[in-house]
Amino acid sequence: MSKVKRLPRGVYEPELARLQTELVKLQEWVRDEGARVVVVFEGRDAAGKGSTIKRVTEYLNPRVARIVALPAPTDRERTQWYFQRYTEHLPAAGEIVLFDRSWYNRAGVERVMGFCTKQEYTRFLHQCPIFERLLVEDGILLRKYWFSVSDAEQERRFRSRLDDPTRRWKLSTMDLESITRWEDYSRAKDEMFVHTDIPEAPWYVVESEDKRRARINMIAHLLSTIPYHAVERPPLKLPKRPPPKGYERSPRDMQSYVPDHSATLPR
Repeated sequence: MSKVKRLPRGVYEPELARLQTELVKLQEWVRDEGARVVVVFEGRDAAGKGSTIKRVTEYLNPRVARIVALPAPTDRERTQWYFQRYTEHLPAAGEIVLFDRSWYNRAGVERVMGFCTKQEYTRFLHQCPIFERLLVEDGILLRKYWFSVSDAEQERRFRSRLDDPTRRWKLSTMDLESITRWEDYSRAKDEMFVHTDIPEAPWYVVESEDKRRARINMIAHLLSTIPYHAVERPPLKLPKRPPPKGYERSPRDMQSYVPDHSATLPR
């Protein structure tokens, strides 16, 4: 894949701000209409899913827009119907749920790394379209995004994390294994698309060589697929502060204060 020119910050930041304003309008519409929205984020490791989710939710009410990023299943959860641990996180009326990886773990990492049996994998490919059709039939607005990145760009991002103490936690042995199993993951993704790219819940591929472009493109597309509109709210006005009634603040030495670390910084 040829090198993608990075979207200039002067173009990216104003458009991101505009789109985030629209996301707030979408949130208010969802709450007002009692809509239920599910957005699935899948793709290669280091493809930019997490940073895109961060931009989507940056100005949203966490009581309306929730991020679901489940850990490995417990021993009890492994004995449940596979989709059971995900259904409890589906939205109620007026909620948006963003899955940072989802039930598609079975078609990706579990398939490639041998964490599920062939029978479990085959059953997933059969049941997943049925499961998603049921969600859509019940009125849930389901959107599925696959973040695509080249092997060279993925490796570059992995290397940058190795040298960054604030992002080193993002690397796991499983992530590094994805380098040596690149083609295995590619085949698994292709087969997953064959079975689950259905008219009721299609996959949308986000080219993510440039994270800025990926974020802008994904958010703009999401907004374009939902018929939201601005919700009128009654105007708010700050009340006048009432006159004082003799309250006196307690002495400062009766409370414990955070030390002024900022005062120790060089000027």
